[in-house]
Amino acid sequence: MPVLNEEDSLSAAVATILAQDYEGQREVVLALGPSEDGTNEIARALAADDPRIVVVDNPAGDTPTGLNLAVARTRHPVIIRVDAHSELTPDYAAAGVEVLRTTRAANVGGLMVARGRTPFQRAAARAYMSPVGLGGPAYHSGDAAQEAESAYLGVFRREVFDELGGFDPTLRRGQDWELNLRIREAGGRIWFDPHLQVTYWPRTSWKKIAQQFRATGIWRAELIRRHGAKNSLRYFAPPLLVLGLAAAGLEALAQLSGTTRRWPKFLRRFTSLVYVAPAGYVLGLLAEVARARDLGLRERAWYLAILPTMHLCWGAGFLRGLLRGAGTTADRSR
Repeated sequence: MPVLNEEDSLSAAVATILAQDYEGQREVVLALGPSEDGTNEIARALAADDPRIVVVDNPAGDTPTGLNLAVARTRHPVIIRVDAHSELTPDYAAAGVEVLRTTRAANVGGLMVARGRTPFQRAAARAYMSPVGLGGPAYHSGDAAQEAESAYLGVFRREVFDELGGFDPTLRRGQDWELNLRIREAGGRIWFDPHLQVTYWPRTSWKKIAQQFRATGIWRAELIRRHGAKNSLRYFAPPLLVLGLAAAGLEALAQLSGTTRRWPKFLRRFTSLVYVAPAGYVLGLLAEVARARDLGLRERAWYLAILPTMHLCWGAGFLRGLLRGAGTTADRSR
């Protein structure tokens, strides 16, 4: 478990691991980054109270570095990646090991079940689980066991790390996808099973959601730069949306300023088509919010704000990363 600034959730996350209904031996290795709250004190107190808990220092604070340091301290043939802001179901470890055995997969993942405690967080959770929100990967909304491109967190065979060298420390985001790509290229199988479920608590404010998705978009662009066509075409939808909205904005300014009156008639008709995509997008958002009947009025309002925030911040970040690379961009929303 890589840990950074998680004082509010660390104890509960560790408790769900220790409470696993699993007959075999287990250990919990916490990779402690340079937290600015009381996280590290909590982690060391937990380790002092239970010999199954081990802590390792991760001064860089980067997730892939912390994961590799933690894996290096483990002793068992199965490695289960967990996060400090996630909670496992009681049978997660046992079920994951059984799926590894029956499918002969190299890595197994399950469904990321987003939940919220506040109206904002519940709306964010709905966006995470909706195909209109994050979409794409089975672990956000899948309902059938299947081979997958990647996995949320992951239950790994140790051979993955012995043979492939673990997570790429130069990737601050998207390191899971990149490792799963190398697994598939080496002939291994990634398997999704919806019976494996992890509770995920989204960011708690609009600003943090915006920061998270901007950083995610930047690092996805970095993966596009490195691995090109091995990425799904769905990753290009948010940046195309951003470009479409920008084009519509420029067209509107041109019309308001009277510039378009000097253009040929056929050109005016052509450029006016830029409004079609933004209008369709807005109607799609309104339809999605109308379908969210399980949300209260306040939650629907947040849902309507969160969906375009996710899309546009991700898309803008992607365009920035595509042009300039990710560099040292970090997600500071936690």
